[in-house]
Amino acid sequence: MRRPLTRGPAWWPPRTLRARLTAGLVVLLAVASLAVGLTTVFALEGFLVRRLDQQLTAAGGRFPASLEHGERHPDADNAPDTRGQSDRTFGARLLRGTTTDAAVVRDQTDAAVPLTGADQRVLAGLPVDGDGHSVRLSALGGYRVVAVHGDDGDVLVTGLPLRPVEETVHRLEIVETVVFGSALLVTGVAGALWVRLSLRPLRRVTTTAAGVAELPLASGEVAMPPPVPDTDPRTEVGQVGTALNRMLGHVGDALARRQASEERLRHFAADASHELRTPVASVRGHAELALRHPGPVPDDVRHALERIQAESERMSTLVDDLLLLARLDAGRPLARRPVDLTRLVLDATGDARAAGPGHRWTLELAEEPVTVLGDEHRLQQVVGNLLTNARTHTPPGTRITVRLATAGASRAELTVSDDGPGCPRDYRTRCSSGSRARTPAGPGRRAAPGWGWRSSGPWSRPTAARSR
Repeated sequence: MRRPLTRGPAWWPPRTLRARLTAGLVVLLAVASLAVGLTTVFALEGFLVRRLDQQLTAAGGRFPASLEHGERHPDADNAPDTRGQSDRTFGARLLRGTTTDAAVVRDQTDAAVPLTGADQRVLAGLPVDGDGHSVRLSALGGYRVVAVHGDDGDVLVTGLPLRPVEETVHRLEIVETVVFGSALLVTGVAGALWVRLSLRPLRRVTTTAAGVAELPLASGEVAMPPPVPDTDPRTEVGQVGTALNRMLGHVGDALARRQASEERLRHFAADASHELRTPVASVRGHAELALRHPGPVPDDVRHALERIQAESERMSTLVDDLLLLARLDAGRPLARRPVDLTRLVLDATGDARAAGPGHRWTLELAEEPVTVLGDEHRLQQVVGNLLTNARTHTPPGTRITVRLATAGASRAELTVSDDGPGCPRDYRTRCSSGSRARTPAGPGRRAAPGWGWRSSGPWSRPTAARSR
């Protein structure tokens, strides 16, 4: 079974530039402090050990040589010579690898030192070269010793304790730990403040970039933020600020050109729509007038006039849609006025009955007028489109039912349904189920905050849409 990967703490490694710079500064200072600390500790320890070696060399083997005939008594004439010897000076005499005498100076007197077998092996293994060597004796601890040849073919060992050296070095280590630790703490805080102060211009660059990212650049006129003030090309942050200001300038120019182009296109669409409505209406009127001529009209001419009338009607619808899109794109809000939905449905159904006399039209209205808040022209266009779809996509003789009623205390319902053949089963998934819109209810109508519609048309069975 595979073990899940373990992740380190979330704060390490640092991710922000400020944290990385501060951490790098502290790490570099810590490495430098560690190097200085180790160097001074080793240097001091080496210096003190060399001082011990010099003292041992100056003392020679006088103290261990006096142990050969001494009787360990301070009043004896042949007592060991402890004069001029430092306290805790160690002396030992070895003959043919065996320790015959071992003593240590204490208060200008000598005291025998019990040596274990391991201690004797350590002393016997010392090189007789007059150089200092560090050993550790079970009864005395760490010592710096020197072994020299005696006059009687023996080996004389003289030693001084390493404890003063160790204590001095340990005290230095404590002092350096406190000093360097305090220096790291102070440097970390000061470095963090300094890095934060140094990166303040970069933070302003980030704020400006974030503000640009929140601007609605997709459409409309966009007000670009002011440029970044820190643009000193001699600094990295200034170079970033200069590049950002240049980019903002290019983006602002591009957006301004795009907005101007959209405005020209929008004005052109609106003006063209206005201008086209008059000639299209004129062509449609002349075609209708020609068709009403009382005299005989050849069949091909009548057919041409009928086609002119049909295409002019379709062109009128396209022009109206184009004008509506131009107004909506220009940000023109839809009107919100009380609209008599009952009268609007009556007029739209009457127009649809006149346009489709071959269909059977049924109108079912509520007992009281239904009023909603909305744009009367847009609502009329929506209802007209639903009735036109029901008439266009069903054969003559189809019954089309238009029903307007209130549904409950907070609903109004408009339903357009027909009993046409419907959509083939294989194509139902690609057919639209209708369209829906909502408009708040008018004043004084607590029951209907909105209204909706769904046209069942030829693509589905009769259904209803309710507003909420």
